[in-house]
Amino acid sequence: MHPAPKSQPNRQTLYVIIALLLGVAVGEGLHLSLNDAAQQPLLAQIVAVFAVLTDIFLRLVKMIIAPLVFATLVVGMAKMGDIDTAGRIGLKAMLWFFSASLLSLLLGMLLVNIFEPGLSLHIALPAADAATGLPATKASLSGFVAHIFPKSIFEAMASNEILQIVVFSLFFGIACASLGELAQPMVKLLDSLAHIMLKITSYVMHYAPVAVFAAMAAVIAQQGLGVLLSYGVFIGEFYLGLLLLCTLLGGFTTLFLRRRIFSLIRHIREPMLLAFGTASSESAYPKLLQQLERFGCDEKVCGLVLPLGYSFNLDGSMMYMTFAVLFIAQAYGIDMPLADQLLMLLVLLLTSKGMAGVPRASLLVISATLSMFHIPEAGLLLLLGIDQLLDMGRSATNVFGNSMASALVSRWEKALR
Repeated sequence: MHPAPKSQPNRQTLYVIIALLLGVAVGEGLHLSLNDAAQQPLLAQIVAVFAVLTDIFLRLVKMIIAPLVFATLVVGMAKMGDIDTAGRIGLKAMLWFFSASLLSLLLGMLLVNIFEPGLSLHIALPAADAATGLPATKASLSGFVAHIFPKSIFEAMASNEILQIVVFSLFFGIACASLGELAQPMVKLLDSLAHIMLKITSYVMHYAPVAVFAAMAAVIAQQGLGVLLSYGVFIGEFYLGLLLLCTLLGGFTTLFLRRRIFSLIRHIREPMLLAFGTASSESAYPKLLQQLERFGCDEKVCGLVLPLGYSFNLDGSMMYMTFAVLFIAQAYGIDMPLADQLLMLLVLLLTSKGMAGVPRASLLVISATLSMFHIPEAGLLLLLGIDQLLDMGRSATNVFGNSMASALVSRWEKALR
């Protein structure tokens, strides 16, 4: 893959930043000018138009993800030539994912216990049947297995179940590697498919600033900048936690990459901004794969580590789940002993892996965890108003964490160019 001229990514990043700021300005303008009850229907119509503009972009990106993950993973596996290499890379990646997830959860738990953002709310316990507006979900072994093993690759691709696509791709790639020359035509075909999907990505990314503008304008138009003041302490503490997490992950990566860490951050800033603006880690996947290869990560390693990371290594989301559960417990004055908190970490570490690809997955996992510890699930309503603003930060952090993982595994495999 030929690297693009350096000015192009810089221009695209600038456009996304401008779109982000314009979205805030336009959103606040709409919120202030259409704040009367009589004008709420008009505001709702405008927000609906913004939602459509964002949805177009997210749909276009999701259109790319399944064939891109399948093609890059199979080609990567086939080029490795043996199962041992793939197993070694996969094991290194999983060890890093487990460590990073545990760090995210522990750091989140530590910060919530230090800051205690929910204590000032003093909310009375709600009725037992209070609705959250979310579908009921229970963590179960069968549900976990159902999210890992596909019964149909076409169904998995249609619903963008990344983890299921990864499982099928691993089998397919290993079979291609074992067949050698006989499978070469298929491998070449999928290699071409991967390049075509990345070319489509470059076309879709031209629309990214519009999507970021629309997503930002919609949130601010509905909530107003006032929501930042109302929940300012909680939002500030959560973003401080994300910054600390990124600093720790980046600091560890620097031990291996040395000064190249700055080049890596330059390459991933656009995918991070994209994830931040659209509040979706998925929206950044195709661009992130492209940028990591431009940085010098081995395409075989990226093809395996990145899809696994999107299922197992959502560091920002892991921290958010700890923050949210303990925040809600504090808001209701429910004391959680250290033993319960550590058990909660273990529950979140396992249940979150089975929720990959599910819409609003973080909220669903939090809901299941709340009920397990007898904390009112209606407490989620405290966070729904600012969930989009928090989702922006955790999505960008997810992208950062997976970038560090791909670079580290490439370095450990001595495959970093």
